[in-house]
Amino acid sequence: MSDTTDHSALSGDDLLAAEVALGVLAETERADAAARIARDRVFARLVAQWEERLAPWAGEVAPVAPPTAVWDRIATVLPAETPTRAGIWDNIAFWRNLALASALAAACLAIVAYLGISGQPTPLLATIEGRGTRAFVATIDARRRTVTVIPAAYAADATRVPELWLIPADGKPRSMGLLPANRPVTLTVPAKLAKFTRRDAMLAVSLEPPGGSPTGQPTGPVIASGKLTSL
Repeated sequence: MSDTTDHSALSGDDLLAAEVALGVLAETERADAAARIARDRVFARLVAQWEERLAPWAGEVAPVAPPTAVWDRIATVLPAETPTRAGIWDNIAFWRNLALASALAAACLAIVAYLGISGQPTPLLATIEGRGTRAFVATIDARRRTVTVIPAAYAADATRVPELWLIPADGKPRSMGLLPANRPVTLTVPAKLAKFTRRDAMLAVSLEPPGGSPTGQPTGPVIASGKLTSL
């Protein structure tokens, strides 16, 4: 692409329009942006321009081959006979989550590489894996103090809930909140934990009683973990 990667002088509306086009806003911010697009023609045009400028990036993202465990899970949810159109669409949530998990890393890379925002903290990414599968993908936005987690190949437990833990260099887990089993979620990073969201930290997921750990530490099995890395 011939477009410049120095966008440090962009206005707030331009940056917001770019984030809308990339699809990386949290749910509330996304709803606010959609409402503004509907009423503000100038902002809607900015979003359309960013979508056009960022479109070539889609062709530059290398395909990601899913792990064997993903195909095994697909096989278990499909009928024994020849799959019908209805059978596939009955599992649309699984396909959506898998696509979102793969797209999250690509979107974060595009933000850093394309916007080049001067002086802003670099986002952190973790693939949270266990038993040979990628259970969740998470990204931390230090500027907004948020962590977005997407379930990939996580199989829900009917009696326990997944809880996310931040484990800094001192090795002590700090709870970051409960995770839905079947949809992405954006959590606020508590102010007291912001200083620990660095590359020497890890994210882990344990299975806890409904409502979360009663002790402030993992009480159930830790099913997946992954180190935070800079994008």
